[in-house]
Amino acid sequence: MKRLKSVLFLMVAFVLALSACGGPAATEAPAAEAPAAQAPAATEASAPTFSGTATITFVQEPDNLNPMYTQMSFSGYLRPFYLKPSWDFDENGNPVPVLVKEVPSAENGGLSADGKTITFNLRDDVKWSDGEPLTADDYAFTFDMIMSDKNTPLGRYPYDKYVDSVVAKDPTTVVISLKEPFAAWQTTLFYWILPKHVLQPVFDADGNIDQAEWNRNPTVGLGPFVFSEWETGSHLAFKANPVWYNPPKLEQVFVRIVPDDAAQEAAILAGDTDIGTFLSSDQIEKLEADGKVKVVPVTSGYNEAWFLNVNPDTTHPAMLDVNVRKAIALATDRFTIVNDLLMPDINPVNATYWDMTPPYQSDFEAYPYDPEEAKRLLDEAGWVDSNGDGTRDKDGKELVLRYITNTRELRKNVQAVVQQQWAQVGIGAELVNHSSDIFWNTFNDGGPMALGEYEVAEYSSAQNAFPDPDTELFTCEQVVNADNPDGTNDQGYCNPELDKLFKQQAIEMDPAKRKELFNQIEQIMYDDYVYIGMWKDPDLWSVSSRLQGVKFSGVYPFWNSYEWEVSE
Repeated sequence: MKRLKSVLFLMVAFVLALSACGGPAATEAPAAEAPAAQAPAATEASAPTFSGTATITFVQEPDNLNPMYTQMSFSGYLRPFYLKPSWDFDENGNPVPVLVKEVPSAENGGLSADGKTITFNLRDDVKWSDGEPLTADDYAFTFDMIMSDKNTPLGRYPYDKYVDSVVAKDPTTVVISLKEPFAAWQTTLFYWILPKHVLQPVFDADGNIDQAEWNRNPTVGLGPFVFSEWETGSHLAFKANPVWYNPPKLEQVFVRIVPDDAAQEAAILAGDTDIGTFLSSDQIEKLEADGKVKVVPVTSGYNEAWFLNVNPDTTHPAMLDVNVRKAIALATDRFTIVNDLLMPDINPVNATYWDMTPPYQSDFEAYPYDPEEAKRLLDEAGWVDSNGDGTRDKDGKELVLRYITNTRELRKNVQAVVQQQWAQVGIGAELVNHSSDIFWNTFNDGGPMALGEYEVAEYSSAQNAFPDPDTELFTCEQVVNADNPDGTNDQGYCNPELDKLFKQQAIEMDPAKRKELFNQIEQIMYDDYVYIGMWKDPDLWSVSSRLQGVKFSGVYPFWNSYEWEVSE
């Protein structure tokens, strides 16, 4: 995120990650890299040997394996296997060089004094899985593909706003020129690289890489494992990469797709998986009962929350009144929901979007439960039950709100509780559940959030730059519409004052000053009631006792998979 020493210090504080071992028998889990000094290159004289399979269960299927075209967590989880970043972040939040000899800094000359030039010095022994060397041209090509108006990536930030050029000075030297200093560069620039020798011919032939076969079949990769198979609705497999400079111990990582949380829980208890993902805290006691499984909480910036649609073109008219939005928050007993459905010591109710991103989390109190005040606010706003049907109305419009989420069982249970709570103050709830492959779709693909087909959307989210707090999610220029189908702001929330603060924090290199800017940002959003925290949502991973060497990171969960091994 930042390039100065003070910033690197903060990054260490940002991430809480725990190491673990686990229980049952089965297949595999993700991989990653070690520091350059700890990663001797394999030679023909000492050909690597691989043994064992680690199995991971996913309750959602990835939508794409090209990072340009996905923001889905489950796609990102896989990336450390086959598409390593310039540097990892370890279990303590420290950057670990992977593709570069060292992380650029002012001290080593990789970062200029004015903060506008960053130089990556690449290792000379890193190869793509087909044997082609990684070069600076791959970096320049990646930047060109992100920025080309012939391609339709899900987003171009921060390259479009802050990067002026990416130049291959020589085969192992990448020079990045910034338009102005950018605080979050370390967690946002080149955390994935595209293979020029594979995708340039596609771009030349088709005019874009939007439909390239590699997007779902990246058999040429850059990591300790190589993608080998994807059977839709069933599994993905990754085999050990013998040409990677720091070969893994495992022979294979096998990712099994299961239909729901119950199926994953059954697989964990039966010993059919080594790593369980996206768990709920209410499962911990059962999963750890026989001592063969350990559940590990890892801070990764995520909070479960409601994102309120305030776009006048798509939302219910009541949502445009801040007092109605406040009434929605006060009418919802999130504290009882957490106590009844989760573990409040792990999942307390959060107040803001940054409550899991220290040191930028605020001291704001979570909105209280106060149904009487909610009723008063609704009365004052003119929403009353004029026809006696139990639901408030105004000017012939019933106060019935579309409350959408995906098909995760926990979220469906929350919906049912909330529907009852809202009914007590006269708010109706239309509960809608979309499969994950629909819920996260873009505007052009008919995604319900992107199209604004909701008033309240529930999901777990964190800033893409974690552990840096930078985000564009709430900015005016990211509002999604027909003219901006690739935007990331589905809520239609646009506050010029907030935009100004977001721009200021992005180029502010002083941690204390940046903290103050985020306090102002959080205050504005807190007062606007456009984001309602449900609970803090650390990643919960189950690990079987047969899988050794796992060290989860809040940035790249499977960053050290090259160290994993299984014991029967």
